[in-house]
Amino acid sequence: MPLIDILNEDIIDLAVEGNNKDEVLHYLAGDLAKAGYIDDVEQFISDIYAREAEGPTGMGSHISIPHGKSFSVRKNGIAIGRTLNPIKWESGMSDDGFQDTRLIFLFCVSADESFARNHMMLLSELAGKLGNDARVARLADATTKQEVVHLICCDDEELEGTEVKETEEIVDLDIDF
Repeated sequence: MPLIDILNEDIIDLAVEGNNKDEVLHYLAGDLAKAGYIDDVEQFISDIYAREAEGPTGMGSHISIPHGKSFSVRKNGIAIGRTLNPIKWESGMSDDGFQDTRLIFLFCVSADESFARNHMMLLSELAGKLGNDARVARLADATTKQEVVHLICCDDEELEGTEVKETEEIVDLDIDF
């Protein structure tokens, strides 16, 4: 299943409100519930935190990819949020164990075993896309939901010539379950 098949502008928000990780996760989970992706926000958040307890999902470059499997999921997807303010997020990328996050890719995946393989393939595909500094820079500045979808799905060649700001590198993606 390609990323384009699960990206939906209804669950992309470029002005996520919240002052901490919990507020941001609830905000994005609320978007998922409104769009019919989950039926229980609190159970979904609990399942995300269970996965978060296994290892940090802050990936550097102000990006976090919280993920986990939940029986509250009715439809697989990725809620994408860019926060109005930096959010302190656990990360193995810094000495203090935290990073400032502005861009969140919240995976919404059913705990049904038939979805496990797709989940890992999608996570791997997204991680590969986010390894491109030009893509990350353009995602940080995107002004429309359509632009976000295009930037995630386009080939690296389309990003050539994009000026890249100095930023930290994404070097380790903890995607084990």
